[in-house]
Amino acid sequence: MIGQSLITCPRCGTAKLETMPTDACWFFYECSGCGTLLRPKPGECCVFCSYGTVPCPPTQEAR
Repeated sequence: MIGQSLITCPRCGTAKLETMPTDACWFFYECSGCGTLLRPKPGECCVFCSYGTVPCPPTQEAR
């Protein structure tokens, strides 16, 4: 299982490598570049699945 994901802000393009929790999902993420509060896209469980290069651990396990 991959434990890190690069989250990219759709508004300003800032990308930051984050360590994903194995037992929870992040529903909110504040961009360090512009301050935009990211939320999951409809049908996605968390910001990693919506804006990250790697989906969250629960989604990885389900695949």
